[in-house]
Amino acid sequence: MLAVAVAADIVFGDPPNAAHPVAWMGRLASALVRRAPVTGPRRQLMAGALIVVGVCGTCVGSLFVLAWATAATPTLAFWSGAAVLTCMFALKGLGAAGRAMRAALAAGRLGDARQALSALCSRDAALLDRSDLAAATIESLAENLSDSFVAPLLAYAVFGLPGAVVYRAVNTLDAMIGYRGRYEYLGKAAARLDDLLNLIPARLTAVLLLAAGVVMKADFAGGFRVLRRDRGATTSPNAGWPMAAIAGLLGVSLSKTGHYRLGEGDPSPTAHDIDRAWRIVACAAALAAALLLAVALERRA
Repeated sequence: MLAVAVAADIVFGDPPNAAHPVAWMGRLASALVRRAPVTGPRRQLMAGALIVVGVCGTCVGSLFVLAWATAATPTLAFWSGAAVLTCMFALKGLGAAGRAMRAALAAGRLGDARQALSALCSRDAALLDRSDLAAATIESLAENLSDSFVAPLLAYAVFGLPGAVVYRAVNTLDAMIGYRGRYEYLGKAAARLDDLLNLIPARLTAVLLLAAGVVMKADFAGGFRVLRRDRGATTSPNAGWPMAAIAGLLGVSLSKTGHYRLGEGDPSPTAHDIDRAWRIVACAAALAAALLLAVALERRA
């Protein structure tokens, strides 16, 4: 099932939102958020925790219903499970978003690039220049390798399909409400749980990126040096690991004004660096899939 799901994501990518389990998670979460209290930190904290439990519980419950409904037909159970697992990954979509950014920047279409950045991250792109947009793209490719591929892959390998679905549900909630401002307290439970679930995947992703850097003949020494020095520069306890690794491997500086700076010297990234970053990210994804498939086959044997 893991092999089929990974291959299907690489070949076909995401289904339409109407048939995408992650989109269903988002709709359920939005419905619950609309009913959550808008004042009172304690009330919001409790409501946020209940939203996490409600969304994750509904997702796992739906899986058990699916398993019960297909139990009499093993072939149907296999393919339905593989279809769900495929939707927990987003590798092809990640590559497509990166290529769209690269094409827009290479053609000098900054307006299109600013609009396309929303497919990769929630950063306000209105005032970003060409190098800022390239840097944000490279950072997002590295960070989303963990969130959209390595983490659900690892969750499935350890906890099966329910583990991958719960991870994706928590990650979706974190993306929706896990930030400061309006959702400071409502999203805190989702944000903290997402940090916890990504502790190992983010660090594994950084190691995989360094290994991919060796394969792709990138600057391994620079990647290792920047990873050791800058991995804790971000507010997130996890995002800095893959982002610092890719900055060092490419030999560029990645920064967010007023927040962090990763890398050495002052070389600003370009559209060409997005291509280089994606090749390393794709290689790291292949290494992750091969590693976990080998572990799964060994456990099966």
